[in-house]
Amino acid sequence: MAVTQQEIENRLWNAADELRVAMPEAQYSSVVFPLMFWKYLSDTWEHNHQEFLAQYDGLDDLSPEEAREIEYRDHQSFEIPFIHAGTVQERRASWSSILATVAQHGLGQRVRASLQAIESANPDKFSRLFGSMTWTQEAVLPGEVLASVMRAMDRSPQMHEGNMSHDVLGGAYEYLLKRFSDGSGTRAGQFFTPREVVELIIELLAPKNHESVYDPTCGSGGMLIAAASLLKARGGRGYSLSLNGQEAVTDTAGVARMNLFMHNLTEFKVEVGDTLRDPRFKKPDGSVKQFDVIVANPPYSLKWKPWTNDPRAIGGVAPQSSADWAFVQHMIASMDPKKGRAGVVLPHGVLFRGGQEAAIRRRVLDGDLLESVIGLPSNLFYSTMIPTCILVFRAPGTKIPERQGGVLFIDASARFTKAKNRNVLTDVDITDVVTAYHSRSDGDGEAGLSARFVPITEIVANGYDLNIGRYIKQTAAEQEDLGTLIDAYNIARAERQKTEQRMLEVLSAAGIEGFDE
Repeated sequence: MAVTQQEIENRLWNAADELRVAMPEAQYSSVVFPLMFWKYLSDTWEHNHQEFLAQYDGLDDLSPEEAREIEYRDHQSFEIPFIHAGTVQERRASWSSILATVAQHGLGQRVRASLQAIESANPDKFSRLFGSMTWTQEAVLPGEVLASVMRAMDRSPQMHEGNMSHDVLGGAYEYLLKRFSDGSGTRAGQFFTPREVVELIIELLAPKNHESVYDPTCGSGGMLIAAASLLKARGGRGYSLSLNGQEAVTDTAGVARMNLFMHNLTEFKVEVGDTLRDPRFKKPDGSVKQFDVIVANPPYSLKWKPWTNDPRAIGGVAPQSSADWAFVQHMIASMDPKKGRAGVVLPHGVLFRGGQEAAIRRRVLDGDLLESVIGLPSNLFYSTMIPTCILVFRAPGTKIPERQGGVLFIDASARFTKAKNRNVLTDVDITDVVTAYHSRSDGDGEAGLSARFVPITEIVANGYDLNIGRYIKQTAAEQEDLGTLIDAYNIARAERQKTEQRMLEVLSAAGIEGFDE
């Protein structure tokens, strides 16, 4: 009997909920995802092993070495090895084998040894897959709680292809990602971009068969998976995409790898490291590798160590206080020169902030690299309530003729539905935004959506300010100009700091000390 989506989701959530006595919900993912993937691997290996045994009933004519060679050649795509080989404690590093020992002391150590053994036995597929595994320590997660989680998870259906499709399995994984983010706020939400935002970006960039897709801040891998899923839904071959991602946090990179495997996507690379300081995808000459489609939802206004001499820094170097434009510069450098396009979600500040960011913005606009600015509703994300925007870039000279020499502005800030914890974009909202993006004419704000193509001459006349309210009057009329408000705040703040510094100098000269600077 086929396993339903709701059945697997309920079972897995019940297992996760066993952790409530030991840790906050924001930390559930570090335990549940490695256990879930371990069970998936074990169930798959066991299923394939039974098929092998049935085909070679008895194995009387095969030596152990011959049997192993045939099994791994024809039936298995990865290895589940033994741990403590050659000792009285020898057992296979499988879910069912360790589950049989949950009542014994040292469960966390056996789980850790099993996961490490699987990583070591499959270095090309599973190297560093399970992350740091600190949760296997008794001081972090007591053995009796880990045992309860494993028992509860074991009540979920067998996670192999003969019993459960990858669509169901991948859907269950995404369900847990969303559930953890919904219930725990920013910590879990840091690596989870709402699915509808991901779908919108992918729809705009429209990946095609055999293209390469790259996410420099890939989090849980949702954008890479969405690229393959959309292509498949459009009648294409999602499996033909080359999927590439980089993630700074080791455990989150493991979540991404497991997520991709759960969706039956095996042609991928997920590297670990700081993309701005140490990009891991490079050409032989040391320059950054280039891709057809680049997507990202980087951490907003991240403090960083600015580049001193980096070819990615077109137009200048982003300030230490915000790496927003540095991520954009990296994405631009990563675009294939013939058909590269990029979509990134960022806060509205990138549209109008001055100083070094203004110089970069001017260079990008003068190079006609920015194709579209799309204003999104506020409170879409788990980690922030601020309104965000999508910026779409095209490699130099690759815009369609109607889009050359200007920028398409779309205001979708009023298109949302209120949900329990945040606002959401509906399928209709996404479709309407994509339609406006592909339209050759301006939209008049009907149904809460406005669009206007603005020539570069008008943008230059506005000092290269990209604030949507300057170009779509509906936005300007319905809300105060956010750029003007922030500029006024920054001026007032600088004046206050200057006055405070003068006051401290006067007090110090008078011999009065003890004031905090």
